[in-house]
Amino acid sequence: MKSFTLFICLIGLLVCTIGYGQQRTVAGTVRDAENAEPLPAATIYIQELNVGTTANAMGIFQFKNLPNGEYTLEISFVGFAKKIIPFTVASGSPQSIEVTMQPEVVRMEDVEVSQNLQYNATSFSAMDLRLRPIQTSQDVLKIVPGLFIAQHAGGGKAEQIFLRGFDIDHGTDISLEVDGMPVNMVSHAHGQGYADLHFVIPETIDRVAFDKGPYYSSIGNFNTAGYAHFSTKKRLSESSVKLEGGQFGTFRTVGLLNLISPQTTYAPSLYLATEFFRSDGYFESPQFFNRLNALLKYHQRLDSKRTLDISLSAFNSSWDASGQIPERAVENGTISRFGAIDDTEGGMTSRMNVNARLARELRNDAWTESQFYFTQYDFELVSNFTFFLNDPENGDQITQSEQRQIFGTRHNYWTEHQLLGISAQTELGVGFRHDINENVRLSRTLQRQTVLEDLAYGDVQETNIFAFAEEIFTLSPRFTMTTGLRFDHFTFDYRNKLSSTYERSAINKSVLSPKLQLSYQASERLNLYLKSGLGFHSNDSRVVVQQTGREILPKAYGLDVGIHWKPVDRLLINAALWRLDLDQEFVYVGDAGIVEPSGKTRREGIDLSIRYQANAWLYFTSDVNYTIPRAVGTAEGEHFIPLAPTFTSIGGLTAELTNTLSGSLRYRFMDNRPANEDNSLHAEGYFLMDAVLNYTLGTFELGLSIENLTNATWKEAQFETESQLRNESKPISEIHFTPGTPFQARLSATVRF
Repeated sequence: MKSFTLFICLIGLLVCTIGYGQQRTVAGTVRDAENAEPLPAATIYIQELNVGTTANAMGIFQFKNLPNGEYTLEISFVGFAKKIIPFTVASGSPQSIEVTMQPEVVRMEDVEVSQNLQYNATSFSAMDLRLRPIQTSQDVLKIVPGLFIAQHAGGGKAEQIFLRGFDIDHGTDISLEVDGMPVNMVSHAHGQGYADLHFVIPETIDRVAFDKGPYYSSIGNFNTAGYAHFSTKKRLSESSVKLEGGQFGTFRTVGLLNLISPQTTYAPSLYLATEFFRSDGYFESPQFFNRLNALLKYHQRLDSKRTLDISLSAFNSSWDASGQIPERAVENGTISRFGAIDDTEGGMTSRMNVNARLARELRNDAWTESQFYFTQYDFELVSNFTFFLNDPENGDQITQSEQRQIFGTRHNYWTEHQLLGISAQTELGVGFRHDINENVRLSRTLQRQTVLEDLAYGDVQETNIFAFAEEIFTLSPRFTMTTGLRFDHFTFDYRNKLSSTYERSAINKSVLSPKLQLSYQASERLNLYLKSGLGFHSNDSRVVVQQTGREILPKAYGLDVGIHWKPVDRLLINAALWRLDLDQEFVYVGDAGIVEPSGKTRREGIDLSIRYQANAWLYFTSDVNYTIPRAVGTAEGEHFIPLAPTFTSIGGLTAELTNTLSGSLRYRFMDNRPANEDNSLHAEGYFLMDAVLNYTLGTFELGLSIENLTNATWKEAQFETESQLRNESKPISEIHFTPGTPFQARLSATVRF
């Protein structure tokens, strides 16, 4: 209660001290010339005064109290032609400038280094989207520097994620959103934070905002290792149809159709995006993987002050899987590396979303955004990790399932003002998310049809109410300080349906998360920064109830010290030394229906990202990440964190040879890493190369994409598991794995109209 009172007082102080400031001298909006949409974080620079700013999320910028005179605005944004606009400042005549920018190929010269840390991160993401076009649903996550994924259940299950020394499982320590809707599922049947991004059609992605660490007040649950928030296109510049096919019975079709194409800035737009994907996979037992996606999105600038977005989306997927197989079964010839012990694994999942957002510009350089969303979600997953360890007759197959509804809203307010004589920007936000998760079930099953025994079965209701305040102080033309505070209150409610009597328990818990960032612009080309903050991830409601609220909102303490540096026009470097400590917690193991303790951990390392343009048509990118992950308070030699990555690198070359021909050659490297606490077993590393080639002629585009160009033999997902095969007399603990894809080629053809 004290934390809540402190937070309310802080918000009151900020609101009361917001002043109107003096009348602005010049202001304006930066938009994409093709679709009139704002360009957030575009840089605006006044050459004569050597001062600059960045556009906000509405594309709005302003300069106050400029002396009278003749000036020149220089506006730049990654992937758009730089614009130069002369203007005049005279007493009593505020200027309003509308800037439209034309898209062009990526040019490193257009990337600026700013003391605005959000702009620097946005520049990296905008550049990567241009240089690494997203072609598959798996690529959606790969866009985050240093992030690795692994698929180990037939293609339909959410990917296993690795980032900053974390085996994040399916999303426990990374916050994922699409158009402001949460992707992470709390108290999920398979695991806490389960995040399935397969409902996103890759071709609809417009922007990706990402960063590492728990440093932003607007981001709450699961933001420990980092976050990635995706935004889909508000409107289409043209319609298109794409057909794609390849090895292993793979077929994909995508349609982007303008149903209402706006003729003026304020005219509404409406488009329909659809995707169908199927594949048998490279396993001996066909996966029969099918996925169907649809997105209907309406967008309209209601007037010069208000913008409305409404979207409906639906997703359905089903698959069979070969699961994880033991090394010994492959080595002794029982099965091949693409074989299966239990080929009846698989699953199905579906998701339907309704999302509405209204943004409005207010007086005095302020604006608000309100959002309401609803999600209907169903899930069923059939697995067998231990084969015949627990049931020598029927096998150890388990089925996890749930039916969920999510209701949520958030409301944000931004303003720029003078606070005690200092230029400041304020963001305030409030909202809630309410999950109704019915029939959360873990069962022992036979052949995916017969339920042998229920191990866990119940209903979850979980509510998160939150509020936050963030203040950016421009203390000098070179020095910026950002302070923030976030308050989250949770209600965990679980009803156990396996109890012979009515059994329902509820727990309330709150957490306060302060943040602090410092940014120093040492020169026009060099920015030094420090980020610090507390983050957290909530635990499964079944853990909360069983532990009576003890250690169920484990905090993460993060610190980054780094640089954004552009030593020459065509080279951009981001480097950071960092550390992240996690509190002791208890974890609900969805595969077993039990609660296990998880001790304190510490991860520290260095991240290095390089973006280099060798000439007008050749680009090089590389991300190198080194991490030391350790358990705290355990004996030396037993302090390794299973499957935590230690050394990884992603990078490649992108070539824009002509207006018609482009391609890329990319690599992924993950070093060997411990598979258990004493490092007696290792998860094998790998080095892979992928290639993409595109040829465009007018409205027609032909593409070729190849995964695993060198046909390397590798293991995608790996776990230490104790299992027993039918013909074995005792269990054996060793590496179980899912084989990675062999050489796989796909051809695609796209027609735009």
